Amino acid sequence: MSAHTWTRRQVLNRAAGTGVALGGSSALLNTGVAQAHGGGHGTKNRMKIIAIEEAVLLPGLVTQGTALNGAIPFKPEVVAQWMKRLPDITAYRLADMDENGVTMQVLSLAPPGVQMQPDAAIAVADAQRANDALAGIIATHPTRFGGLAALPLQDPEAAVREARRAMGDLGMAGFLVNGHTCGHYLDEPQFRKVWAALEELGAALYLHPTPAPAGDWGLLKDRPELVGPLYSWAAETAGHALRVVLGGVFDDFPGARLILGHMGEFLPFHMSRLDVQIDNIVTRVALKRKPSEYLRKNIAITTSGVMDDNMLRAAVGAVGIDNVLFAIDYPFEKSAQAVGFLRHASLPSAQIQKIAHRNAERILRL
Repeated sequence: MSAHTWTRRQVLNRAAGTGVALGGSSALLNTGVAQAHGGGHGTKNRMKIIAIEEAVLLPGLVTQGTALNGAIPFKPEVVAQWMKRLPDITAYRLADMDENGVTMQVLSLAPPGVQMQPDAAIAVADAQRANDALAGIIATHPTRFGGLAALPLQDPEAAVREARRAMGDLGMAGFLVNGHTCGHYLDEPQFRKVWAALEELGAALYLHPTPAPAGDWGLLKDRPELVGPLYSWAAETAGHALRVVLGGVFDDFPGARLILGHMGEFLPFHMSRLDVQIDNIVTRVALKRKPSEYLRKNIAITTSGVMDDNMLRAAVGAVGIDNVLFAIDYPFEKSAQAVGFLRHASLPSAQIQKIAHRNAERILRL
C-alpha cells in the first residue's frame, strides 16, 4: 500500500497499537482533562472548529524556544505564560480548547523547529524524534489533535524519507517549515526533490516565520521591536513565498500546495501590483502564469494572528473562500479572541463553515 493511500484512522490505530516512542516527551501526555469539547451557545457557537497553526514545544530540541529567548524583545511575563503552555497538552491546552469550542488543533513545532540546527545529522534525528512525539500525542487524542510534521531540510534526501514516513507511518496531516533553513530558501535547486515528494504525497507545506532574518537588514538596525510579529516575520515570509513562485516551483510541481499564516503575510493585498509589475521586470524564470494565479491555485492562507473582519473579507475576495483556513497561533494568541472573531465574521454561514473546518479537512485530509 503506498504512503498516500493510508487513511488517517488506519495510521492512528497502527501507531496506538505499536506504541510510538516519545523520546522523553511523556510530560506532553498528561491526562486529567476530559476530552469533551465545549459546545458554547447557539448553533453558530457549536460549529466544528479546526485550528491549524498551533505550536508545541518538545523537550530536548536544542534550538527550540530561540524566538522566545532574546531574539525578539518580548516582555518576560508574556514569555513566561507562553513557556508554561507550549509543552503542555492537557493541563492548559485541552482545557482552553474546551472552553472556547475548538474541536481540533493541528500541532507543529514552535519556531524555529529544526530549521536553525546547523548539523544536518542532528536536524534529521530531531525531526524524527519530534514527529514520533507528535504521532504519540495524536494517537492518544485522535479526535482533538492532528500534526504538521517537521522536515530536516538540511539534508534534502533525508527530508524526503522523513516526509514519506510522516505521511505513511505516522498519519501526519502535512508539514510545517519555520522559514529559511540555515539561510537556504525553498526555491533553491536542492529542494526540488522535496517538492516532488510533497506533490506525490498530496501534502501541503505550511511556511511559518522564523525568529530572525537570514541576513543583516539595515532597516531593522536599532529597532529590535521590528524583528518578529510587528514586521519582519511577515515581510520575510512573504518574500520567501514569492521566491517559491518566481522560482517556478509551481510550474514544475503544479499539484504542490503552500500555506501561509497571518492572513497571507501581506501577499493577498499585493496581488494586483505583482501582476502589473512582473511585466516590467526581467525575471530569471519565465513563469507560465501571473503571480496572482499561483496565489489562488497553489497557496492557501490562514487567519492566525489577524483578527480583523475587514482584512478577512478582503482576503477572501483576493484568494477565494476555498483558500482561507482558520488558525489561532496558540499560545501566542488568545483562543477566545480568535474564535470570537471567526464566529462574528460578516460572511455567509457557508463561508464561515469553510474557514472553520471544511477547507482544513479538504486540504489536510483530516
